[in-house]
Amino acid sequence: MARVYNFSAGPATLPEEVLETAASELVEYGDSGQSVMEMSHRSKEYQAIIDECESLFREVMSIPENYKVLFLQGGASLQFAMVPLNLFKKGKADFAITGQWAKKARAEAARFLECNIVASSDDRTFSYIPELDESKFDKEADYFHICMNNTIYGTYFHKLPNTGDVPLVADISSCILSEPIDVSKFGVLYAGAQKNIGPAGLTVVIVREDLIGNAREGTPTMLDYKTHADNGSMFNTPPTYAIYMCKLVLAWIKAKGGLTAMAEHNKKKAAILYDYLDNSKLFKGTVEKNSRSLMNVPFITGDTDLDKKFIDRCVENGLVNLKGHRSVGGMRASIYNAMPIAGVEKLVDVMKKFEAENI
Repeated sequence: MARVYNFSAGPATLPEEVLETAASELVEYGDSGQSVMEMSHRSKEYQAIIDECESLFREVMSIPENYKVLFLQGGASLQFAMVPLNLFKKGKADFAITGQWAKKARAEAARFLECNIVASSDDRTFSYIPELDESKFDKEADYFHICMNNTIYGTYFHKLPNTGDVPLVADISSCILSEPIDVSKFGVLYAGAQKNIGPAGLTVVIVREDLIGNAREGTPTMLDYKTHADNGSMFNTPPTYAIYMCKLVLAWIKAKGGLTAMAEHNKKKAAILYDYLDNSKLFKGTVEKNSRSLMNVPFITGDTDLDKKFIDRCVENGLVNLKGHRSVGGMRASIYNAMPIAGVEKLVDVMKKFEAENI
C-alpha cells in the first residue's frame, strides 16, 4: 500500500495507527459481535465508548469540572447560530474579523443580536492578526468571538484578548489538540472534527456550565446547549462512529505524550517549512511572521501558471491537496497532528528541486 502525504485542510489526514485500529475493529468491536456503526447508541457497549471519549477529552485538554463536553453535529457552522442563541442576554456581541469563518460567524450572529466589529484584517487579505484595542470592547457584550486559527489564511491568535467578565468564545476547529490550551480562559470552545479530532460529522463544544440554560426565547430544542448537556449528548442519535474515531485519536495523542508532545512535533514541522519559505527565491509565505499558524501554511510563487505546475508536480510525488483555498489561490500546506515530519521534509525537497528548475 502506497499512502500519499495528504495536506488537505479538512477532511484531513488521520494517524495511521488509528486507521489500523479502526480497520481491525470494523467488523466486530471487542466481543460485541457487531461493528460500532451498527451499534445502538442506547447500548451499554456504546455508552462505554462515548464515556471513554469524553474522559479522554477532559484528560488530554485538562478541561475543568465546571465545563461540559458536548458531542454534536452540524459542524462549526451551526455553532455560528447556537452561540448567540445560547449566550443571549442583552443582545450584542464583539467580533474580531480575521478570515472567512469569522465573517460568517458574525453574519449569522447578526440575525439575532447587534454585532460590534472590534478589529479586522480584511484590509490586507487577512494576512495578519490585528491588534485589539481594549477600549473598543463592549463590557456589556454577551460574548467576544474569535476564530483562533484561520484555516484559509494561515493566521493564529498567539495572544488572547482580555475580555474581563465577557465570555470569550473561540472557533478552534483547525487548532484543537495541536498544543495545550487554558480552557478556563474561555466561555465556549467549539470545533468541527475534520482537522485534528477525526473524520467529518462530529462537532465538539466545550462550554462553561453557567452559560447553559439561558437560551434566547424561541430557541429550537436541538439548538439549546441544555438539551444536549442534560442528555449526555444523547438527546438524539449522535454521530456514533465519528465519536468512536475521536476516542481512538485521543488515545493516540495520549500515548504520544499529550498536547505538550503534539506542540513540539508541530513546531518542528512548521519550522522546516517556514525556514525554507523565508529563504526561498521562488516561494513566498503570505502571512506576517508574528501571526503564523502551526497548522496551515499558505504560500505562492506569484505566478498562477507556475503555481499550477508546482501543484501538479506535487501530485506526481505523492503530495496531495496542496491547492490553496479558492478565495485566495496559491498553495496551502495543512500540517495537522497526523502529518509526519517526513511528509513536510518531502514537500520541502520537492519545492527545492522545483525552484532550481524555475529560477
